[in-house]
Amino acid sequence: MAAASMIWGLSPLFYKPLEHVPPGEVLSHRVVWSFVIFALVLAVQGRFRLVFASLTGSRKTFALAAVAALMIAVNWFFWIYAVLTERTTDASLGYFIFPLVAVLIGAAVFREQFTPIQKAAVAIAAAGVLVLTVGLGTAPWISIILAASFAAYGYLKKNTSESPIVSVANETLIISPFALGWLIGVHFFDLAGIGGQTGGYFGARMFETVMFALSGVVTTSSLFLMAYASQRILYAEVGLIQYVNPTLQFLAAILVFGEPFTVWHGMAFPAIWVALLLFSASTLGYAGFSRKLSINADTESTTTK
Repeated sequence: MAAASMIWGLSPLFYKPLEHVPPGEVLSHRVVWSFVIFALVLAVQGRFRLVFASLTGSRKTFALAAVAALMIAVNWFFWIYAVLTERTTDASLGYFIFPLVAVLIGAAVFREQFTPIQKAAVAIAAAGVLVLTVGLGTAPWISIILAASFAAYGYLKKNTSESPIVSVANETLIISPFALGWLIGVHFFDLAGIGGQTGGYFGARMFETVMFALSGVVTTSSLFLMAYASQRILYAEVGLIQYVNPTLQFLAAILVFGEPFTVWHGMAFPAIWVALLLFSASTLGYAGFSRKLSINADTESTTTK
């Protein structure tokens, strides 16, 4: 899990050299190459048929996969856009506030109840975002979109019965035709990308071509690691270790890319970190309680035998 989070956290260093490429083209290659790798792995395992079987099994399954695909596409696009346009700080903020947005979605959609600590954490984080909005004169929309799309994606995955690898393969399969359509437009119809740049870098220059292919490796390797870890540790522990991701992104933005860190950032980020500290304390308490119940249950089972 730590390895997966480190790959995510350091991935801005991988994508930054592609800042001259339109985000739409980078996203499209990330989707297509990720699906190619997922398909190869599942084919080797003899499980590729599960992709089509799950998508054609029921309308509900397909609908969940389609909405999840939309959410992850939105998340990937705005993250790539943030990194390529010197807004990696905003991207890190989005993943810092993601757990708190997930709590809000849980309360609004699933009628989940706030604990007092969670209420305090959400209130402090909201105050931090408000300070940043007032100070900069605009809301951190990229951060909010990243947090909301990833939180929505997480809740959709809660209702997925397939294995993590199969479900993500489903999602990349659904959005791959759109990605291929965009790339065809870029290469053969001179479709302009965001920022007025013209795409079509694949095949034209060796560096970009290799980087596009490697983007699939970077994406899938972290997902494989997370899928492996999620089956072996508590969900609460998964959430806590994931804070490595935005922390490394934040450090890359400030120390490597030299992005501006204003006095308003200096007020907002500590407030959000305090909120996460409270939220993590609550999560750790739940994780410890769950582990204790599990140990007691195993002891009781052994004694009975």
